[in-house]
Amino acid sequence: MQIIVRMAKKALILGSVLLAASSIVSAQSAGVGTWPTQKPIRLIAVFPPGGSVDQVARVLAPALQAELKQNVIVENIGGASGVIGTAAMTRADPDGYTFAVVFDTHGVNPSLKDKLPYDTIKDIAPVTLIGTSPMVIVASKSSGITSFKQLIDQSKAGKQFSYGSIGIGSLGHLAIARLAKQSGLDWNHIPYRGGGPLMQDILGGQVQLAIGSEFLVRPHIDSGGVIPLAITTSKRSAALPNVPTIAESGFPGFNAPAWWAVLAPGKTPPAIVNAMNQAVTKALKTPSVAEKLKSQGIEIVAGNPDTLRDFIGKQIAIWGKFVIENNIKEAP
Repeated sequence: MQIIVRMAKKALILGSVLLAASSIVSAQSAGVGTWPTQKPIRLIAVFPPGGSVDQVARVLAPALQAELKQNVIVENIGGASGVIGTAAMTRADPDGYTFAVVFDTHGVNPSLKDKLPYDTIKDIAPVTLIGTSPMVIVASKSSGITSFKQLIDQSKAGKQFSYGSIGIGSLGHLAIARLAKQSGLDWNHIPYRGGGPLMQDILGGQVQLAIGSEFLVRPHIDSGGVIPLAITTSKRSAALPNVPTIAESGFPGFNAPAWWAVLAPGKTPPAIVNAMNQAVTKALKTPSVAEKLKSQGIEIVAGNPDTLRDFIGKQIAIWGKFVIENNIKEAP
């Protein structure tokens, strides 16, 4: 009887060893292996420091690091409305150690730019749609503008205004361009290299108006540095309940939300993409992350890679059509 028990124990131990070995082989064949234990994960923020992409990446990174049990390093590579940073991501080894946080400009760039240094479909693997947010039109304190109605009335009376966005073809630029077209107004657009430089100039009064995500402008609204005029989504923001929507201010149907997403190099193994998707989703549910993003007006979406792929496809179609129909081009 004791011999039988000992044999059973040996069989159980051997079975456990074989099962563990089988799991390792299965994980390695799926493309995950020991990921992510080899080296720190590089999270490229495709805009300069100080903007919403940078801030979202830095809010997400600590929770993602805790979830993956691996260092997550945020690296800013800004320029060309996110193209330079995105290109750097696509050139990285598709080994699960380089990802990028992109902004809504990612859905506009294919139509705006004559030639991208990457294929938006083949060279990029969608990971997770982080969330969406209203954009807010704000005025500098030195502009004398205190309401959206006042801005429209003075514009129609012939007063000239200049507004800043994070770049030509950014969703903020296109939203104002659409508004100007609907209202018959002609505002001068001043493109910036990112949200940080844009906010510096409107706080200093170098530009009269600016449009940026609620995440970007909210701290400056709360501090009294800028004056909120209107938001671009169809519903008012819970964080800014007294700020009217453009839609309710004489432009029915107007809706242009900002958004952020995580992407990977196109040839990253699907198993790693899915594992990163799950890690980001869990990180976004972390109370400190969820509360921080919510307080800045971001509605968390998450979802699987296919959800993001479909979302980006629709954004490219909607804004690409507007870019082409209105002959919007980059400055030479």
